[in-house]
Amino acid sequence: MKRRHYKFVIPVALISLAAAYLTSATTFNYQNVSVRDVVDGDTVVLSNGKHARYIGIDTPETHKKTQAGWVDANDPYGHEAARFNKDLVLGKPARIEFDVQKEDKYNRLLVYYFVKAGDKEVLAQAEILRQGLAYLYTFPPNVKYIDTFVAALKEAKENHRGIWSQDLTIASVDARQYIGRRKIVVGTIQKTRYSKNLVRMTMDGLELIIFKNDLESMFLNKGINPYEFYKGKNIMVFGLIKDYKGKTEIIVSNPWQIEVVP
Repeated sequence: MKRRHYKFVIPVALISLAAAYLTSATTFNYQNVSVRDVVDGDTVVLSNGKHARYIGIDTPETHKKTQAGWVDANDPYGHEAARFNKDLVLGKPARIEFDVQKEDKYNRLLVYYFVKAGDKEVLAQAEILRQGLAYLYTFPPNVKYIDTFVAALKEAKENHRGIWSQDLTIASVDARQYIGRRKIVVGTIQKTRYSKNLVRMTMDGLELIIFKNDLESMFLNKGINPYEFYKGKNIMVFGLIKDYKGKTEIIVSNPWQIEVVP
């Protein structure tokens, strides 16, 4: 009687299917991609189903989660950013570049997204910044195009586009009234303190924090020692105002956020 081997058929088939899936997943051509859905101004769904988050920018929110569910965020220029992103990338041929860190904690791809237009291409992040529809949002080690992004941001600010058409200026003494909001805060750096992990700069009613990674890669590498350079000077600083253990703070990650004024 011939031996029966049927019990091995299903496992072998499953192994073959799994191998085929893994091969297709790992060989996806990121030099030739497209977007099948736009989540908001800085996040898209690629043609292979992967969510991709644009490196280097943060656009105003379109929706926020509450106990009652998702509701409109009423964040100025959130929907404008989403529409601009959709018009810019949806269904159009593109390519992706990665940086050192390739995924975030939500398993989204972290990408530089280049839209192809004939023999030219457009870096989506730079265009969104240039229209004043995003904030610069960079973290080492993913800083490959930081100079391009800063230039686009400055162009938007100088031309009062989008976000920068609003009056965002407040005095540092009033900063605590604006927890959770991005503002341009005006005041004087009264004192600076340095530790092995950060630089802390104190204004009247606000503290500015520069963490070690940003200090080394964004400030010291450009010849700026914030501990000495900003002390005693009048400044305007842009950022998200936060509460940390009862203290009002702005995290400063790039010199563009601080402007010395008379």
